[in-house]
Amino acid sequence: MKNTKILIIDDDKEILYAMSAICEYESWIPITAISVSEGIKKLKGVKPDIILIDYHLPRINGIQGVRMIKEIAEDVPIIVLTVEEDQMVADKFMEAGANDFALKPIKAPDIIARIKVHLRLKSTMEYIGKNADDIDKGINKSTLAIIEDYLATVKNKYVSINTISQNTGLAYQTVHRYIQYLKEQNRLLEEQIYGKVGRPKLKYKLI
Repeated sequence: MKNTKILIIDDDKEILYAMSAICEYESWIPITAISVSEGIKKLKGVKPDIILIDYHLPRINGIQGVRMIKEIAEDVPIIVLTVEEDQMVADKFMEAGANDFALKPIKAPDIIARIKVHLRLKSTMEYIGKNADDIDKGINKSTLAIIEDYLATVKNKYVSINTISQNTGLAYQTVHRYIQYLKEQNRLLEEQIYGKVGRPKLKYKLI
């Protein structure tokens, strides 16, 4: 994955510095921007392999930024950098076209793993000639394939969203959105496990 170009859009210079160091450690080429407008200009010039974008940006926020990016480069994976764990925020990002999330503060092993997941899948989809466009609002073929493939490997075993997240390298919020989609499509069975206190834990398996 050498010479891989990573566009990072964030107005926090410390984040840009840290992400640039992580990219250089992995022999990736970091391209930084402090706003969506600057990011769009660099996107058109360098054609990055993957894009990282912050949620809270000046003037144009991350959700609007994702929509703008998708109009220009619909097949480039987008990972959102955010402190927000709200599923509603995550759903809005995915409806805009984002592929995944990385929670701040950024942890190097976590962001490296997420980037590698999407770079590997992007390469695979290009090789076999599949189109990675959305198949439904907020549902991307390539991201859905990661989750479906994992559920297929565990066969008849019920697994939790946390387990799917840990084994696919996708963020919890991403997996949650796609599990809801698969439920709507009647492609999952759900199991409720009741403990001594609190809400039941939910686990799923592919039909």
